[in-house]
Amino acid sequence: MDATGTLKGVYLPAGDYQTSSKFQVYGKGVDVVGAGPWFTRFLAPQGQENTDVGFRAEASANGSTFRDFAYFGNYTSRIDGPGKVFDFANVKNMTIDNIWVEHMICMFWASNMDDSEVTNSRIRNTFADAINMTNGSANNHVHNNQARGTGDDSFALFAATDNGGSGQRGNVFENLTSTNTWRAAGLAVYGGQDNTFRNIYIADTLVYSGVTISSLDFGYPMEGFGPAPTVFDGLTVVRSGGHFWGDQVFGAVWMFSASKSFGNIQVNNLDVIDPTYSGIMFQTNYVGGQPQNTFQNPTFTNVTITGAKKSGDRYDAKSGYGIWANPMPEAGQGPAVGTATFTNLTFSGNFRDIENTTSTFTITRN
Repeated sequence: MDATGTLKGVYLPAGDYQTSSKFQVYGKGVDVVGAGPWFTRFLAPQGQENTDVGFRAEASANGSTFRDFAYFGNYTSRIDGPGKVFDFANVKNMTIDNIWVEHMICMFWASNMDDSEVTNSRIRNTFADAINMTNGSANNHVHNNQARGTGDDSFALFAATDNGGSGQRGNVFENLTSTNTWRAAGLAVYGGQDNTFRNIYIADTLVYSGVTISSLDFGYPMEGFGPAPTVFDGLTVVRSGGHFWGDQVFGAVWMFSASKSFGNIQVNNLDVIDPTYSGIMFQTNYVGGQPQNTFQNPTFTNVTITGAKKSGDRYDAKSGYGIWANPMPEAGQGPAVGTATFTNLTFSGNFRDIENTTSTFTITRN
């Protein structure tokens, strides 16, 4: 805390820095700069577990920068709430650059953050998301990041409104890699509009889809999709999909029309390679035996799906489909409802290219 007002921030030279609590950043924007993640390393205490370390910042710290250091946590189980290296709320003009994180709950969680950047960072072995933006976070740039072994969605845009924020739009996620996600998806988008996701590589999810596009509230009030577009462009999804929540089976790309509107979704230049069960799965949520929201004609352009084989396990009957309009995802549900349009759709080496036994869902090929 600089009483003179003349210092810009703090430089941390090479070394190991043991810390047992969160640093609270407030009062003004500051720069926290290390000598690089191989050299400046924050360590949670040895001999303990589940210690909440990192940085928390709120609006009075607008304009802060955190770069060039690593955080090694001691989390051994998932505890929702603490465990985020960067826990931001109601901030803007923040920069996270060249950070390495391991064994935390999340690297980064922002509620109502605007006009900020998360870049050049690597996240390993977390119990939840690598990077998640929620509650009206807008006009942010997430790029050049790599996540491996996350225990929830690696990269998520979560348009919840429970913490008072709304208007989740104008965000760009690009040049990202997610591998070996062991719970949830590599990329997950839950509502919002005017957001773009491009040049993203996802491989080897364990139990869930590689890409989740969902309008389900699941416990929090959410914004739906639209009316401005949500654009996905240049996605490669390899060996992804799985089964979870009992016998729920997920495609490599999971399209889920549910509690809120599912409008103006555009998917361009998508390659799905060797999906575990199916390439693209369409699912609609039902309440009281009735569908909540239908698919409002998401469009797909330049899509290639290859290698959707029969799985040979207990879910074999739900496998081998390039595109699947799911007729009965789970007990009490019903078939996908609505339409989707594909332009320049290419299949190769699938057990069945398109499986649609419903009377409620239409796939149009141009």
